[in-house]
Amino acid sequence: MHTINVSLVFATEQKQWIHEAQVASGTCAEELIESSNFRSKVEGLLALDLDLLDIGVFSQKVARNYLLQEGDRVELYRPLTADPKEVRRQLALLGRTIGNTSKGKA
Repeated sequence: MHTINVSLVFATEQKQWIHEAQVASGTCAEELIESSNFRSKVEGLLALDLDLLDIGVFSQKVARNYLLQEGDRVELYRPLTADPKEVRRQLALLGRTIGNTSKGKA
């Protein structure tokens, strides 16, 4: 049986968890998530419905049946706490941008 090395990642605003694994070639992203027991190891994940979380590989959203490749970094995306478009709109009303939250111009 040929195995590949992959990572499973979840992050909050305060902390990031990384699970390194060796899986059989032909394993899909969902199988990695289920077999890793990652959910019980990560604070806050037990409260979330994993079926509702988006997943990605190197910041590119993928389907749950995505076949993993050597070195893939599978990322579980937590739900957004604020709509990014609304945040930008509110900052624009204040004359600010996401990269520049100080008052006035530099």
